[in-house]
Amino acid sequence: MEVEPQYLCYYLIMRYKIKPIKRLGQNFLIDKSIISKVIKAAELKPANIVLEIGPGIGALTQKIAKRAGKVIAVEKDKKMCQILKQVLRDFKNVEIINQDILKFKIQNSKLIQNSKFKIQNYKLVANLPFYITAPVIRKFLESENPPKEMILIIQKEVAQRICARPPKMSILAVSVQFYSKAKIISYISNKSFWPKPKVDSAIIKIVPKRKYKDVDVDLFFKIVKAGFAHPRKQLANNLANGLKLNKQEINDLLLKNNIKPSQRAETLSIKDWIKLSKML
Repeated sequence: MEVEPQYLCYYLIMRYKIKPIKRLGQNFLIDKSIISKVIKAAELKPANIVLEIGPGIGALTQKIAKRAGKVIAVEKDKKMCQILKQVLRDFKNVEIINQDILKFKIQNSKLIQNSKFKIQNYKLVANLPFYITAPVIRKFLESENPPKEMILIIQKEVAQRICARPPKMSILAVSVQFYSKAKIISYISNKSFWPKPKVDSAIIKIVPKRKYKDVDVDLFFKIVKAGFAHPRKQLANNLANGLKLNKQEINDLLLKNNIKPSQRAETLSIKDWIKLSKML
């Protein structure tokens, strides 16, 4: 039987004597309205496989399992996996895996191997702890089998950085936007979680796009890292120092692309970085 998320959380706390593990960033989502917003943003259909990272108490997992064909729930905390097996015992389309998501390979899932579902149809849904937000996003965007889309709950400030536009770009924004389109769906008060975190969060939707066939990815990110090496310094200086190139050549290259040498890296768009990587 499905229980209201906040009551489910309180019940599990008492029965299993749960103590959220701070190092795992455990802040359980207990707001029914936010769970509904995540489900709506995911646009789930019976043909979808959903990979959920850190299902926690299973409140969101229950809703996902009712709409998606299959759910792969990857949880690092062994004790939480035991609790999830009880909470989700009535759902036959859920596979619970006790593993670190950064080491997990979706193609190794028994559910994937033993089903007719195509791996290309999977979606990723997660309430992500801060410390693994960037590594998880990078892992799945750069994967050979990227998800159809990602619906993530992450810190508000991080979501804003990911979706930034010039002149407020960052190396995180460039890294995500190079591979995908990202937009903020909704903001979330810290009161929607237990225990209550110090900051507010956001629901963000990231949709991978076709990879650029004519761009050397390694060179692209080498140039981006050089450009952002010292964010307060002028772009020309950063590129010349980081790439070990003559500053006058860098100035000429920038001017040919309608970029002022005195600009900062945060003012460049994805298209600007792509142009530079092609010319270099």
